[in-house]
Amino acid sequence: MHILLTRPLEDCSEMILKFKSLGNQVSHLPLIRIEPVSYSEINFLEYKSIIFTSANAVKFLDLKNIDKKILCFCVGSATEKKARSVGFQNVISAEGNVKNLKELVLQNFDQKDGKLIYVSGELISVDLDQLLLKEGYKVDRVVNYKTIQNEKFDDNFVNYLKLKMPDIVYIYSQNSGMSFLNFIENYQLEKLWMETNLMCIGEKTSAILNKIKWKKIFLFNPGEEEFLLYKI
Repeated sequence: MHILLTRPLEDCSEMILKFKSLGNQVSHLPLIRIEPVSYSEINFLEYKSIIFTSANAVKFLDLKNIDKKILCFCVGSATEKKARSVGFQNVISAEGNVKNLKELVLQNFDQKDGKLIYVSGELISVDLDQLLLKEGYKVDRVVNYKTIQNEKFDDNFVNYLKLKMPDIVYIYSQNSGMSFLNFIENYQLEKLWMETNLMCIGEKTSAILNKIKWKKIFLFNPGEEEFLLYKI
């Protein structure tokens, strides 16, 4: 099976190795790049818990003044792994779903216990801080990275792709979806995807690519990529 992965290399290198070990052919087309964003200095003593909805939020946070024993909520296993790798000890993971993450916060953190800090990128699919504010929590959101769509691609790779279209493509965000659509249109590839299965995180992401004719469209959470191989 030919699989096309579209995240930055550092975010999917393990998956590339995993899929190859299962006997699949894997191509890599990074649709976005991640860059840090400057933010005001944080007084972590004000907060009793921290929330991360991506590994990049952990990566680009200055951690020298934070108590690593603070209760840490993570959206999924990749984010949890990153948090633990930098020293966080008290980590709870929602296995890839922001709505489930909200429920975990409600179940494991009493609003009377104090203030939450939510660290994320500029673009988010669900306004988790607003959902928690409506539940009566005190939440501050800090943006510490941004995603930028890649606009230049290797012509040799595009020509290769035309000859060997993937059976599966994984798209992880609305921003990536828009970048992928631009890629398809710029290289006039619109009619080549009818035998390709599109895997998207969330309906908003899949909606961006609905104008392209796919074999099937599947919605998934991070961590379910390998499972999806057996659904097609």
